[in-house]
Amino acid sequence: MQKLIDLACRLFSFVMVVCLALMVVMVFGNVVLRYGFNTGITISEELSRWLFVWMTFLGAVVALRGHAHLGTDMLVSRLPVAGKKLCLGATHLLMLYLCWMMAKGGWQQTVINLGSTSAVMQASMAWFYVSGVVFAAAAALVIAHDFFKLVTGKLGDRELVAVIESEEDVAAAQAGTVGGAAR
Repeated sequence: MQKLIDLACRLFSFVMVVCLALMVVMVFGNVVLRYGFNTGITISEELSRWLFVWMTFLGAVVALRGHAHLGTDMLVSRLPVAGKKLCLGATHLLMLYLCWMMAKGGWQQTVINLGSTSAVMQASMAWFYVSGVVFAAAAALVIAHDFFKLVTGKLGDRELVAVIESEEDVAAAQAGTVGGAAR
């Protein structure tokens, strides 16, 4: 399962790079065309917004997998191991519930807007709203996998507090160390 999640996150990272590159080219090109030639590409603004939404949702999944979201551990870090496990399990269950709500709402919006088209691109607005469904499904998969590791005892004591304190710790975690010690 971990290999599937890692592969999906690498794919999401690649798609995010493509989205960002396309957004930069379209927005910069549109600025040059507007100020230099008094014209523009109307599709670039709408498509850039759509790409930004998709990039944000995919990035949230990648950050979730790497435990890179901001958080506080003031209380949880002071708990005994059993308390840390209980809090982590409760947060995972709460996040799974929120993923279900996001998937349900995103799917409803996708179905509602299936026949609606965007103003400029004339593409189905369902493509815009299905990004929430994709996020919810992918995030639920990552969270469920982490919850399974917690329940089966495959998480170490250091992994029970799923908060990274600073950007330096994020860089160290990606390199395989936290606070100078190997994971």
